[in-house]
Amino acid sequence: MEITLKIPDELAAQARARGLNLEIYIQEILAQQLGTPPGTRQPRAPQEIRAWLDSLAQFSDKIRPPPETISREWICQDHY
Repeated sequence: MEITLKIPDELAAQARARGLNLEIYIQEILAQQLGTPPGTRQPRAPQEIRAWLDSLAQFSDKIRPPPETISREWICQDHY
């Protein structure tokens, strides 16, 4: 079944931010809402996978490198 919808600009922007085709992004949202089993989704295109990986790595240059020796204090530094 096909229908025609007016898509809000913010939804289109969310799809672009994720590097996804708008049609596929809306299909995924509908599948989540309807509880469609994961195995029935269409496989992602290589460009979509690349865009997703690029978005994951977007700020990786801001991550501090680990020290030469990893200590318990370093691991738990946020808890002291």
